[in-house]
Amino acid sequence: MVRLQKLHFVGMLVAHFLVSTTVVSAAYAFNKPQVRVTTTFADFDARIMDQWGPGGGKFVKISNDSHHPFQERTFGGAKRTEIQGSRIFGSGYPYGANDSSTVAGRPFPFGTWPLWWDQDFMGSNEYGPHLDAIRPGGMLVSVPLRTTADHFNITDTEVYYAIGDKESLLLLMISYVTWCHVVPTWPSRFDPRLPNSTIRLENIIQYFRASSFAVASPEYNNTFARLPSSNSMESNPLPDFIEYSPFRQCINNATFHALPILNKPPSLTPLGKFIVALAFAGEVLIPAFVVVAIGALLGIGTLFGTVVLAIRYIMCSWIPESVKKSLQRRRERRGNRQATAQAIARARTQELRYENYP
Repeated sequence: MVRLQKLHFVGMLVAHFLVSTTVVSAAYAFNKPQVRVTTTFADFDARIMDQWGPGGGKFVKISNDSHHPFQERTFGGAKRTEIQGSRIFGSGYPYGANDSSTVAGRPFPFGTWPLWWDQDFMGSNEYGPHLDAIRPGGMLVSVPLRTTADHFNITDTEVYYAIGDKESLLLLMISYVTWCHVVPTWPSRFDPRLPNSTIRLENIIQYFRASSFAVASPEYNNTFARLPSSNSMESNPLPDFIEYSPFRQCINNATFHALPILNKPPSLTPLGKFIVALAFAGEVLIPAFVVVAIGALLGIGTLFGTVVLAIRYIMCSWIPESVKKSLQRRRERRGNRQATAQAIARARTQELRYENYP
């Protein structure tokens, strides 16, 4: 029994080592830049916005347990293929844009709320600087995007500006530098109310992520930009040097693919956590195939989860149980041999008695 307990203990150590190394490898492989979106203090539940993710999944509601300013509004569910809007503020909403004259009261399909403009344009003051402390990704910032003629056939004066939350823009800068050879530049706070602001509403050439991110050019002036309708198709055409610029196209593609958006909701439910805990707690109380089957139904039956559960079951249940049965069979065979030897000895003794009987 002591030997079996030692083997069980060794099995647990090996299993936990394999699981921990697998977790470390997975964390290294999936260590993508991320922005955390916290919507409740009840259990600090959060969703993750990351680069290159496909988005999608079901949208959820912001709970009303923590006095969030946007409680009961839906967020998430939008896919990366829906990330691109137009040159009109309020564009790019996959759902929830029922009133095209305002962005107030709208949901957050990609996990964060839209930019805001001066004079409460289209009700955007609702998302103004008074909420910078809780805006996903931090306060609004802007950064100039410059490159050199060595990489693109453009003039040195061709400069664009990216506007968005601080964390998204810092993460996206890595992609801009890598893909578009942008000169690395630190962002500065963006406030459209300032009279000397470099970027105005009329300078926006492309909105992304439900109008929460934008690319602008001071050389472009859209006289239709202040029409209060996100469904408007009217806008001044881009100048040719912007429309056909390979640098602008690179910025557009990098933003489309690498701008952080909200992931799918976590698939591990509380019941799923209980099943995993059950499978990892001491002796496995139910067969591994049952654990894996239930995990699959709960959305945790991934290859990783299946491997972990299988390793845990093999090392901490199947092997000790097999050894236990083997030892039991060995004891039974030893007992049978002893019983046979005793029977033979008794029979021989009886024969000797008959032989010595007068």
